Amino acid sequence: MERKDGVEIALQERIKELNCLYKMARLAEIHYDSLEEFLKSLVDFLPQSWRYEDVACARIVFRGETYESQKFAWTEWRQSAQIRAGGEAAGDVTILYVQERPAADEGPFLREERALLEAIAQRIGEIAVRVLARQELQEYNRQLLLERKALQEANAALRVVLSNIEEEKRRIYENIQMNIDKVVMPVLSALAPAVPENKLKYVEILHNSLYEIPSPFVERGAEVFRTLTPAEVDICNMIRNGMRSKEIARLRGVSEATVHRHREHIRRKFKIANEPVNLTAYLQSRLGTAKKGS
Repeated sequence: MERKDGVEIALQERIKELNCLYKMARLAEIHYDSLEEFLKSLVDFLPQSWRYEDVACARIVFRGETYESQKFAWTEWRQSAQIRAGGEAAGDVTILYVQERPAADEGPFLREERALLEAIAQRIGEIAVRVLARQELQEYNRQLLLERKALQEANAALRVVLSNIEEEKRRIYENIQMNIDKVVMPVLSALAPAVPENKLKYVEILHNSLYEIPSPFVERGAEVFRTLTPAEVDICNMIRNGMRSKEIARLRGVSEATVHRHREHIRRKFKIANEPVNLTAYLQSRLGTAKKGS
């Protein structure tokens, strides 16, 4: 009769063990994204898997956080197992009886209950690693989404700023052009008949240069001319307008040899001194072809 009772008890404990591990798996599925909710649910369920469940309670400690079942009390009738997560000690799980019960294999606990407790501790560690990894991935994805949204907003704001800048530049160019047309050009046209014939080329260059002021030529030219002297800038404009050295010399009142020296300096500063590059074509490509006066 005692043998039969022992087999029945062992069978009952085995059923409790299987039910406990199955319930743990179900709780892990339900609370797949919250380790706290999983441990809260588990600690209330665990006492049901022990022989004297009517006087049993449980406590789980994991990484400094403590979870206790209902009617928890710290007594001398207890057994614990260490929880390890990622190869490191992370806490423990403890089953307690709040009242004394007959002695068994380990105090009032069965050896099967010790094996179950060790299995529970191992499963808690495995589930914790999985849940925490999922949470870290979710947080990483959340941060990526926030950064992406912030970048999109910054790009949108930058596009608006750039659009406003381009619009403002367009208005400035239009205002400059209008002032040149309405104010400067009439004066230049009135002045032209009084200019000596040998200086009329200057009037043409001035006319063309005035029309280029509100154009992108000014932005390109400012950088290109940065290293040139005023005389070299003047000669560059003449060359770009298609004037030859002899014509430039006569207009500036210098020798042709002086113009050639200026041309050599200009080529050296543009780093084309020893290159088979036509200076007129080079300047027109860098600065744009000069507009001819009407």
